[in-house]
Amino acid sequence: MTDPNTRTPSEEPIVRLIPAAAPPAAPPPAAPPPAASPALLRVDEVALHDERDSYAVTALADIIDRSLHAGMARLTMGLSPQALVHAYLDWATHLAGAPGKRLQLVEKAARKSSRLALHCAQSMTRREPVGACIEPLPQDHRFESEAWQHWPYNLIYQSFLLQQQWWHNATTDVRGVSQQNERIVEFTSRQILDMASPSNFILTNPEIMKRTLESGGANLVTGFQNMIEDWERRISGKKPVGCENFVVGRDVAITPGKVVYRNRLIELIQYAPTTETVRPEPILIIPAWIMKYYILDLSPENSMVKYLTAQGFTVFMISWKNPDENDRDLGMEEYRTLGVMAALDAVNAIVPSRKVHTVGYCLGGTLLSIAAAAMARDNDDRLQSMTLLAAQTDFTEAGELMLFINESQLAFLDDMMWEQGFLDTSQMAGAFQMLRSNDLVWSYLARNYLMGEREPMTDLMAWNGDATRMPYRMHSQYLHRLFLDNELAEGRYMVGDKPIALADIRVPIFAVGTERDHVAPWRSTYKIHRLTETEVTYLLASGGHNVGIVSDRRRAGLHYRVTTTASDALHTDPDTWFSAAPAKSGSWWPDWLAWLQARSGDPVSPPAFPAGEVPLPDAPGRYVLAA
Repeated sequence: MTDPNTRTPSEEPIVRLIPAAAPPAAPPPAAPPPAASPALLRVDEVALHDERDSYAVTALADIIDRSLHAGMARLTMGLSPQALVHAYLDWATHLAGAPGKRLQLVEKAARKSSRLALHCAQSMTRREPVGACIEPLPQDHRFESEAWQHWPYNLIYQSFLLQQQWWHNATTDVRGVSQQNERIVEFTSRQILDMASPSNFILTNPEIMKRTLESGGANLVTGFQNMIEDWERRISGKKPVGCENFVVGRDVAITPGKVVYRNRLIELIQYAPTTETVRPEPILIIPAWIMKYYILDLSPENSMVKYLTAQGFTVFMISWKNPDENDRDLGMEEYRTLGVMAALDAVNAIVPSRKVHTVGYCLGGTLLSIAAAAMARDNDDRLQSMTLLAAQTDFTEAGELMLFINESQLAFLDDMMWEQGFLDTSQMAGAFQMLRSNDLVWSYLARNYLMGEREPMTDLMAWNGDATRMPYRMHSQYLHRLFLDNELAEGRYMVGDKPIALADIRVPIFAVGTERDHVAPWRSTYKIHRLTETEVTYLLASGGHNVGIVSDRRRAGLHYRVTTTASDALHTDPDTWFSAAPAKSGSWWPDWLAWLQARSGDPVSPPAFPAGEVPLPDAPGRYVLAA
């Protein structure tokens, strides 16, 4: 590209000479400059030396600050103390200037105390059970046991819930506090209260007290042994207890197939056909690199790959490399080119002259959307359809993960990743556990260390313990460009030297959200309707981010909603859509299968595995086994 400030001789600007009224008098000859004194030379040299030193000082200062932040991040699980202090100062100063709000909180505290006192009196004077004065939230299962409904434990847990409700009132609806700071304060206060929940302590938890009395304290001995075992495994880098029963390639990820392509970032697996004929359009699945790919190929009973091959599809799957410090400079563009585009080229070489059904899960769906928009911009029409599984393309409502997305937090996180070259698995897992601390932290501690019980390991739980790392450059770009700046949804995301627009995508889209998704909330995934100008089939499944996608057909109670919106249809907001879409029972996989079949050609003979010069291993390949 030519420098705009550099001109060829023919491009030199035209200078017009305007004659003056009279030529100016010639200036007197200038006196020769005095010889520079040695003292002046020394001053100049010192100044130049100082300027050179400033670069070294700047670099040293940068290293000191980054190293300090990285060290602090190990203690704070990657959370920025500055961001937290800023949020609490915003809340506290505005609350201090709101006497009306404070008076309202005093009145609420008085009413809650009166309710609790009345309930206490009724419980002590009546023989029949007295109804609770406050009910837990629907997602709060800590106090469901019958033992909690008897005195004094009913008063203990209800006083805790009343206090929790009061703090919610105190940290929300304070005029002048920014929305994100309010959510940070409310979330952090809730985390602190959850630490002090009566369900976490022996004397205030009737179930633990009963078990302790019945076993003579044996549950506490067993719990202590469980704690030591977990600690030993954590510091030695071992997987959680029970994962040894779900070995990759032996118990999970066992659908027959072969690695047909490999580069420094991916292995591409082609699965063996199980039917005499297959649909001519293959399926390419792009999982998220925040996870191992085999969540979509768990046990044979709940493997999406096995389900698709059994229905006559040729399936390809990307298996991402688990990055280390040598991959620190891999960015989003490398994940697009070495990942999606390289895999698509390999699929086209094996199944030539056929368009491809593409499937993207979570972060893989976001990357697929970027790749598809770039392909549409560049007139690359190799896609037959797109399926987005719990994948976001607009990040303005990305759930409680947005609590960790601001300039202060990302600068802190960048410094932590800068030192390591990647985001470690434990650091990433800690952030996700905080989003569901009751289920993933405190209930686990109470059950394993106080009750002395071990929950049986499942294939999904074992997969969840097999986490991956995230390269420094890619993760920083992902958080800044997508979460913080929302460039993809706003048409400012650059691929090459030009931006891309999701509105350019013309292939039909099948988008799946899940009702209890805390990573990609379904109202966020629903925004694909507004961002594209193509036919969108949207399906909302029961369950969460993982369980809702791995829709095991053996499980009872599954349900979903699904509708198709034409490219020229008027927009419907998500709440209106939810109330109008009829609920269906069972797994959503058959509906998706019918959608794929309707957009596929007549069955043909299955493609053969390519005969490469360098033999590659059978599925699950090498990358998925790397720790």
